[in-house]
Amino acid sequence: MLQGKTIVVSGVGAGLGTEIATTILRDGGNVVIGARTESTLAEIAKQLDPSGARVAHRATDITVDGDPEALVALGVERFGGIDGLVNVAALDRVMGGIDDTSWADWEATTKTNVLGSMRMTIAAAAALRARGGSIVFIGSQASLYPRIMQTAYAATKGAMLAAVPSLALELGQYKIRVNTVVATWMWGPAVEGYVTMSAEQRGVPVEVVKGEIESFFPMREIPRDDDVADCVSFFLSDRARMISGQMLLVNGAEFPR
Repeated sequence: MLQGKTIVVSGVGAGLGTEIATTILRDGGNVVIGARTESTLAEIAKQLDPSGARVAHRATDITVDGDPEALVALGVERFGGIDGLVNVAALDRVMGGIDDTSWADWEATTKTNVLGSMRMTIAAAAALRARGGSIVFIGSQASLYPRIMQTAYAATKGAMLAAVPSLALELGQYKIRVNTVVATWMWGPAVEGYVTMSAEQRGVPVEVVKGEIESFFPMREIPRDDDVADCVSFFLSDRARMISGQMLLVNGAEFPR
């Protein structure tokens, strides 16, 4: 699906970012990956493609002037241009509601999830104007159907959901499509770690905690990281060439009931 395309992915660490990069390679693309920690990033790049022929990487903080532009420039330099961007980088560790979220946490979450994502998007859009392409945001069901208190995270992810139709309208003239894949709980390193920790704290088997989460889903299965990655790859591909300004929930039919 992505043969000959080059995709920039921000926020590539353990979990979804690496899964998306893996899927892009599987589907024939080249990938340019960024994250804040150089040593971790270099190890992931080596695991993705030991030859280095189809992977480029650069330590990137999306909140810092010049970093998003440099990551995009790396893709242009190595592969002759870019065809897409996936905005994975996010600050999701801030928990709580308005009474127990500090103003500093509000500012940090907004700086990364809204302003950082827009820095990355603006940088990529400048390069994508040359030949069109696709921008994909990773959203969160916390913005739509919250189950736990993450008000700052939910608000900032919701802000990007609201921005996508306007971005699609503005960038459509350049054949740049903009969409969001909205994730819920995903069975990957983060949720696996949470389930293990909760089971230990409660003194119950891991299967008990996992089963409680699975009960949220009519399909009785927690969506996996690669389920989300497959949808991202579709949005990046020419199979979605006339789809823009849209939101796709990958949630196993998990709706309030």
